[in-house]
Amino acid sequence: MWELLIVEPFTNVLLWIYKIVGGNFGLAIILFTIVIRLVTHPLQAKQIKSTHVMQEMQQSKEWQDIQKKYKDDKEKLSQEQMKLYKKLGVNPFGSCLPTVIQIPIIFGLYQSIMRALASSPIQLLALTRSLYPTFGAPELVPLNSHFLWMNLAQPERIYIGTLAIPLLAVIVALTTYVQSKLTMPSTPSTGSRDQTAMMSSMMSIYMPLLLGYFAMTYASGLAVYFIASNLVGILQYAALGKVNWQNLLPKGMRSEKSK
Repeated sequence: MWELLIVEPFTNVLLWIYKIVGGNFGLAIILFTIVIRLVTHPLQAKQIKSTHVMQEMQQSKEWQDIQKKYKDDKEKLSQEQMKLYKKLGVNPFGSCLPTVIQIPIIFGLYQSIMRALASSPIQLLALTRSLYPTFGAPELVPLNSHFLWMNLAQPERIYIGTLAIPLLAVIVALTTYVQSKLTMPSTPSTGSRDQTAMMSSMMSIYMPLLLGYFAMTYASGLAVYFIASNLVGILQYAALGKVNWQNLLPKGMRSEKSK
């Protein structure tokens, strides 16, 4: 089922786009990323709405009163928090849903990239067996795996003397961090932090490190996808007017800016 529903469709769509753009696999990955973002946009819009409502809730007098009333009873505080979420029609885990959905896309894309960039006879045989004849994809094999300075089938490195620098991995981690900070709702000025806010803060640290590790370890085509996805995600939030630019400032400057 994984092959049928994820890997094979991804591989064929990538090759179809590759054919349209004249044999540039890096550009095909970028365009494929845009397609994935457009398809998942309804989920993204729902996430944005959910985080916006949660931000308003965290700054509301009702929630602050609940925090003061049950500050010494964490269990009761959690129960009242969930009641308030239900009252407002908010899913507390809605902000994590697009990230969870992206995980199978990441693994499926990696497998489709490696399959599309087949080089050995056995790999080429596996590729040709998974191609749809309607796309005319078999005519494109083997693919051109070079894009800018990279071989998309290999991890990326830039060499300065004997020093190997994983430039794309650094860019992946940086753009992931910037996206998470820009899309994170600001915390109330009182400094109170509920479990959801703490989860968002932890995700803004762990996800850049995790995706940066993937970009450094696996094929650089995956890193191209990460970077394109992060940049498109920031543009989506900006277009909806939900980017929180103040989150990029240090806390001291942020508070002064908000006054």
